[in-house]
Amino acid sequence: MYLEIVSPEATLVTGNVESVTVPGVNGEFQMLNNHAAIVSILDKGTVKFKGTPAIAESHQNSFVQKEGKWTLEINSGTVEMKNNKVIILVD
Repeated sequence: MYLEIVSPEATLVTGNVESVTVPGVNGEFQMLNNHAAIVSILDKGTVKFKGTPAIAESHQNSFVQKEGKWTLEINSGTVEMKNNKVIILVD
């Protein structure tokens, strides 16, 4: 599936990934390939994704690789999953 993470300043991540885990307001949840369409508000926490998408060079210091997954700390945001494309808008 395709992942795009966007902040008000820039597009942080673009590319194909195997999984995405986000901090939903009702708890953390994971999306895999062919996940049902969903839109959700995100809470403060960690976005995790597994794969090798392109990470914007100017924002690479915001990402940490742990246990084979990339992580990004966020304060809030929204996520939309539709047709194997995940778009995450973060603050």
